[in-house]
Amino acid sequence: MANPRINSIALLRYAGLFTWACVGLPLVVDADQQIGRGHYWAWLAAYLAFGLAYWLVSHEINRRKPKFLRLLLLTVMALTPAAISHFSQTGLSGVLLLVSAGVLPWLLPVLPGVAWLVAQSLLLVPIFAIREDYTVLLAFLQVALFFGYSSFTFVTSLVAKRQSEARDELRRLNSELRATRVLLAESSRANERVRISRELHDLMGHHLTALSLNLEVARHQTQGDAQAHVRQAQSLARLLLADVRQVVSTLRQDVAVDLGQALARLVEGFPGVKVQLALPDDVVVEDTERAQVLLRVAQEAITNAVRHGKAANIWIQFARQADGGIVVQAFDDGIGCAQAKAGNGLTGMAERLARFGGTLSFTSARGEGFRLRAVLPTEEPS
Repeated sequence: MANPRINSIALLRYAGLFTWACVGLPLVVDADQQIGRGHYWAWLAAYLAFGLAYWLVSHEINRRKPKFLRLLLLTVMALTPAAISHFSQTGLSGVLLLVSAGVLPWLLPVLPGVAWLVAQSLLLVPIFAIREDYTVLLAFLQVALFFGYSSFTFVTSLVAKRQSEARDELRRLNSELRATRVLLAESSRANERVRISRELHDLMGHHLTALSLNLEVARHQTQGDAQAHVRQAQSLARLLLADVRQVVSTLRQDVAVDLGQALARLVEGFPGVKVQLALPDDVVVEDTERAQVLLRVAQEAITNAVRHGKAANIWIQFARQADGGIVVQAFDDGIGCAQAKAGNGLTGMAERLARFGGTLSFTSARGEGFRLRAVLPTEEPS
């Protein structure tokens, strides 16, 4: 299934490039009259620099690169429209400001984005003010007009970004709900098998034992052919009792929770990150509560990688220890941090593990992602 966020950004990128091409086309066709040979190369350099910066910055929306690179590209996109207006003596730079305004909500928080929008618009005031046919007041009015158009584009792009984030959050919550539903179904199945095994043991086992004892008494009180039939009935009763015990044992043993199915439902709903999951066949959980803890460990690892680490990939590995415990290791390719601290999510995860005698450890370094290791015993500590 395609990622709606990636589709939105791709549409934004190509729409901006189309607008950029339309701005430059009239000047390229009639460069001699519009610009003149003296300023043509300077205008062309500024025009191409804006297009290149926009192409790169639109790719930065989905990539996890340092912030200074984004700011550098945005600075180029703020300065080159002023240079284009100066060398071409036109107001076409105002159209390019619309293109810049469209990517600002995706790259900057709201307040810094608005400040950046105002600053790049004010850069045009001196460009218009020095022209003979403009006064300072007319320059401000012209820039105000461009700022109004840019503000509309900024708000529209901001709404689109928040809708995209809301869809992503809805998909994530839906995947968590489906994973939890799988665990509940597995828990109901396991509880039903235990209930049936208990009923078979308590009812049929009791009656068959009583029947066997009564046949034993009847065998001592009968003779001849009747005694042979009683012996045969007693043998069949013992075989039936053994079969019931075997069925009860089988029902109690086959109560493992299908953790793989729940994890598959979980990872398929996280947009913007590729989850590599390794779950060997020997990792079997019979306790539904422990399975829920393992599911929440994986969920929190993915959430941290997406929200805080800005990771594109995360690897989650399950393994069985020699003592029967289960180890979960998760690491991503996100931005990491200089000092890893436990927030509410990691603290809650550690508390869930500690309830069953488990442990949680994590490390991180700037530019090296985040690593997490959780150990969950499968038996109660003595």
